[in-house]
Amino acid sequence: QVQLVESGGGSVPAGGSLTLSCEASGHTYSSICIAWFRQAPGKEREGVAVFASEGDTRYTDSVKGRFTISKDHAKNTLNLQMNRLAPAASAVYYCAAYTIGPRCGILWQDSQVYEYWGQGTQVTVSS
Repeated sequence: QVQLVESGGGSVPAGGSLTLSCEASGHTYSSICIAWFRQAPGKEREGVAVFASEGDTRYTDSVKGRFTISKDHAKNTLNLQMNRLAPAASAVYYCAAYTIGPRCGILWQDSQVYEYWGQGTQVTVSS
């Protein structure tokens, strides 16, 4: 059983930055595929970024060049550095993972393949 706990959400003005962290327990990061999703009110859950493997990170088009996903092996956390935030980025951000499924990175934006979800952390960007 994998447990995921997100932290780091908050409120920032447009143009600001936030770093989200996801702490996973129950499995090592090398044995799970883990990604960040977000869901804004009235919208479908959207895949934001995935850490497919060392040197292979993938992003949804709207965040490319502004968001960076990374692993902190010492702390066993998955981080999402978010820069130049816009109000459209306001959402609840979730950490998601699976242990059994397609090779990490394949179908990474399909929320149905993920077995485990964190409780989410709210990000609010004001204009």
